[in-house]
Amino acid sequence: MDTLESYRQIIEQILAEYAAIPYAYGEINTEVVFDRTNDRYLLVNVGWDGERRVHGCIVHIDIINGKLWIQRDGTEHGIARDFTDAGIPKDYIVLGFREAELRQYTGYPVA
Repeated sequence: MDTLESYRQIIEQILAEYAAIPYAYGEINTEVVFDRTNDRYLLVNVGWDGERRVHGCIVHIDIINGKLWIQRDGTEHGIARDFTDAGIPKDYIVLGFREAELRQYTGYPVA
């Protein structure tokens, strides 16, 4: 299996694990969106909390030039850790939600 396909499978597995965690309140579902053609992966909340509509992106990941760009990370401990624990080297993970000037201090690549 090539590296890109391996990264896709790891992303999909980790996002599916997050989606399987039920919400403790409201009627909220967590959905995964996998777009392998454009290498975009999302974790989205959809539902109702009483009379309040809930709809929002928790995690957004793009694969750009062979690197995982974390565009949005709304997880508690940081999804980048899940990826490194799954075997993806830090050199292939970019924290896109951080300002470019600050990325040099994160321990992950600038781009």
